[in-house]
Amino acid sequence: MNTDLNTTSKSDTQKKSSLYRTVWRWHFYAGIIVAPFLIILAVTGSIYLFKPQIEQVLYQDLYEVTPLGEKIPASQQIEEVKRLYPDAVITKYRPGENETRSSEVSLTLQEESLTVFIDPYTGTSMGKLNDNDRIMDKIEEIHGELMIGTLGDRIVELAACWTIVLLVTGLYLWFPRKKPNMAGILFLRWNKGKSILARDLHVVPAFWITAGMIFLVMTGLPWSGFWGNNFQTIVTNTGAGYPPSVWVGNAPVSTVTKDIAEVPWAAEKLDVPASEIQGFIPLSVDDVVQIAKREGVHPSYTVFIPREPTGVYTLSAFTPKAEDEITMHIDQYTGAVLTDYRFDHYGFMGQVIALGITLHKGTQFGLINQLVSFFICLGMILVALSGFYLWIKRKPKKSMGAPKSTSIKNMKLFLVVLVGLGILFPLVGLSLIIIFLMDMLLIQRIPFLKRFLSA
Repeated sequence: MNTDLNTTSKSDTQKKSSLYRTVWRWHFYAGIIVAPFLIILAVTGSIYLFKPQIEQVLYQDLYEVTPLGEKIPASQQIEEVKRLYPDAVITKYRPGENETRSSEVSLTLQEESLTVFIDPYTGTSMGKLNDNDRIMDKIEEIHGELMIGTLGDRIVELAACWTIVLLVTGLYLWFPRKKPNMAGILFLRWNKGKSILARDLHVVPAFWITAGMIFLVMTGLPWSGFWGNNFQTIVTNTGAGYPPSVWVGNAPVSTVTKDIAEVPWAAEKLDVPASEIQGFIPLSVDDVVQIAKREGVHPSYTVFIPREPTGVYTLSAFTPKAEDEITMHIDQYTGAVLTDYRFDHYGFMGQVIALGITLHKGTQFGLINQLVSFFICLGMILVALSGFYLWIKRKPKKSMGAPKSTSIKNMKLFLVVLVGLGILFPLVGLSLIIIFLMDMLLIQRIPFLKRFLSA
């Protein structure tokens, strides 16, 4: 009887040990692959969090004006830009959001996009910026697509999704299996030597920032090209994005708003209506500005100017707070508001995503929001670097140093978790298939690789 109990106990212990090694192995390789990208995302994200403050310093001479009575009409400001750049096509106009902020007139000239800054009190040009030279836009491009376009977008999305795998396996490894002792679990052990401190610098901060990392990953994914685009389509098609009640007048045409203007995430799939051509003279930008004031549009809005006879004026406000967002389409002849799409019109998921995005960018709660996200980013860098340090210190000369693999077929619960993550994040699912195929067809058949990878 005791022999049976001992055998059962020994078998359970072996299963737990095998599961632990399997989880550790997946955590190990996920970390090796993901860590470099996590560092890139954390560094660029830390910088981009402070975009308002950084741009205010970089472009102070272009941004700040001295109030001198009444502002001149927007149309006169645009005329000055046309005088300076007679061959340019004016694409959008942005009035300053406060009394000391310059106006912006965007244009395209010889396939270049430029922004001209105008003093709204004098109507004179304060200078111009090539949109490709904006430093924070470069940071955003690195953060979102590693500056290599669609391929970079997919790599960033894959790294973000595998970060979830990294965190799930990390939490399992972190969870105490013996009598709880908070040292080394919830706080660092400073007096136990360098090796223990190095281990704690990886484990303890990782636990404290796990929730924040998951939040940043999940609120960043809606911007991704594959997962985000498909998720956005689902949200829109199920009515969780925008309701038909936002429309006034004729049915929309096939163009979606993101094709003609930069708008909040929830409005990107919003169809664009057409202006009625009935012999009317097009509205001036001054009329559109007055409509914006009348309708209570947030002062940080941008006016996208129609380029086609049936096109519409589009007003878009990317506001610090999600609840102030707005996308508005205005008939360019009659001035009728064809679409008035605000935060209150979003479906439940649209509101959740909008709030997630402003929290992700650090604007929803101002400086406090920025600092909290900044410390999460610093934690990500610390965890990634400490994990790399632990690997280098323990790595054998002739192998990667990963725990010996165990057949995943015997780890049914872990396999279910992996399959679930693969379904939730299709790029993870695709990469898992590739990993299993490589293991069967390559790694298991080449002795050197099998030995080096502890397969």
